[in-house]
Amino acid sequence: MAITQERKQELITKFKTHENDTGSPEVQIAVLTEEINNLNDHLRFHKKDHHSRRGLLKMVGKRRNLLTYLRNKDVTRYRELIKELGLRR
Repeated sequence: MAITQERKQELITKFKTHENDTGSPEVQIAVLTEEINNLNDHLRFHKKDHHSRRGLLKMVGKRRNLLTYLRNKDVTRYRELIKELGLRR
Protein backbone atom coordinates (compact mmCIF):
# COMPACT_ATOMS: atom_id res chain seq x y z
CA MET A 1 0.00 0.00 0.00
CA ALA A 2 2.81 2.42 0.80
CA ILE A 3 4.65 4.05 -2.06
CA THR A 4 8.17 2.89 -2.86
CA GLN A 5 11.20 4.94 -1.96
CA GLU A 6 12.06 5.42 -5.65
CA ARG A 7 8.57 6.78 -6.42
CA LYS A 8 8.79 9.12 -3.45
CA GLN A 9 12.15 10.45 -4.68
CA GLU A 10 10.64 11.03 -8.14
CA LEU A 11 7.84 13.07 -6.60
CA ILE A 12 10.27 15.06 -4.47
CA THR A 13 12.49 15.94 -7.46
CA LYS A 14 9.45 16.88 -9.54
CA PHE A 15 7.77 19.15 -7.01
CA LYS A 16 10.67 20.62 -5.03
CA THR A 17 10.89 24.40 -4.92
CA HIS A 18 14.64 24.62 -4.29
CA GLU A 19 17.67 22.39 -3.89
CA ASN A 20 17.52 19.95 -0.92
CA ASP A 21 13.78 20.57 -0.56
CA THR A 22 11.78 17.73 0.99
CA GLY A 23 9.32 19.51 3.25
CA SER A 24 7.66 22.24 1.22
CA PRO A 25 3.86 22.08 1.02
CA GLU A 26 4.02 21.12 -2.67
CA VAL A 27 6.16 18.06 -1.96
CA GLN A 28 4.07 17.00 1.02
CA ILE A 29 0.82 17.35 -0.94
CA ALA A 30 2.22 15.40 -3.90
CA VAL A 31 3.38 12.52 -1.68
CA LEU A 32 0.07 12.47 0.20
CA THR A 33 -1.86 12.47 -3.09
CA GLU A 34 0.12 9.47 -4.32
CA GLU A 35 -0.51 7.59 -1.06
CA ILE A 36 -4.21 8.52 -1.13
CA ASN A 37 -4.57 7.21 -4.69
CA ASN A 38 -2.85 3.93 -3.79
CA LEU A 39 -4.98 3.48 -0.69
CA ASN A 40 -8.10 4.29 -2.69
CA ASP A 41 -7.29 1.47 -5.11
CA HIS A 42 -6.71 -0.88 -2.17
CA LEU A 43 -10.08 0.03 -0.64
CA ARG A 44 -11.92 -0.61 -3.91
CA PHE A 45 -10.86 -4.25 -3.61
CA HIS A 46 -11.00 -4.59 0.21
CA LYS A 47 -14.27 -2.87 1.03
CA LYS A 48 -14.36 -3.89 4.70
CA ASP A 49 -10.87 -2.68 5.62
CA HIS A 50 -12.03 0.02 8.01
CA HIS A 51 -8.62 0.54 9.63
CA SER A 52 -7.13 1.57 6.30
CA ARG A 53 -10.20 3.68 5.57
CA ARG A 54 -9.57 5.65 8.76
CA GLY A 55 -5.97 6.21 7.69
CA LEU A 56 -7.20 7.40 4.30
CA LEU A 57 -9.53 9.92 5.90
CA LYS A 58 -6.70 11.22 8.09
CA MET A 59 -4.47 11.65 5.02
CA VAL A 60 -7.24 13.47 3.13
CA GLY A 61 -7.70 15.85 6.06
CA LYS A 62 -3.97 16.50 6.29
CA ARG A 63 -3.80 17.19 2.55
CA ARG A 64 -6.77 19.55 2.84
CA ASN A 65 -5.02 21.51 5.59
CA LEU A 66 -1.82 21.75 3.56
CA LEU A 67 -3.76 22.91 0.49
CA THR A 68 -5.51 25.58 2.55
CA TYR A 69 -2.17 26.74 3.93
CA LEU A 70 -0.66 26.94 0.45
CA ARG A 71 -3.71 28.76 -0.94
CA ASN A 72 -3.48 31.37 1.82
CA LYS A 73 0.28 31.74 1.41
CA ASP A 74 0.64 31.86 -2.40
CA VAL A 75 -2.32 31.46 -4.74
CA THR A 76 -0.27 31.00 -7.91
CA ARG A 77 1.72 28.09 -6.45
CA TYR A 78 -1.58 26.60 -5.25
CA ARG A 79 -3.19 26.82 -8.68
CA GLU A 80 -0.15 25.33 -10.42
CA LEU A 81 -0.07 22.42 -7.99
CA ILE A 82 -3.79 21.75 -8.36
CA LYS A 83 -3.44 21.69 -12.13
CA GLU A 84 -0.36 19.45 -12.01
CA LEU A 85 -1.88 16.90 -9.64
CA GLY A 86 -5.33 16.90 -11.25
CA LEU A 87 -7.21 17.85 -8.11
CA ARG A 88 -10.39 19.96 -7.98
CA ARG A 89 -11.71 18.85 -11.33
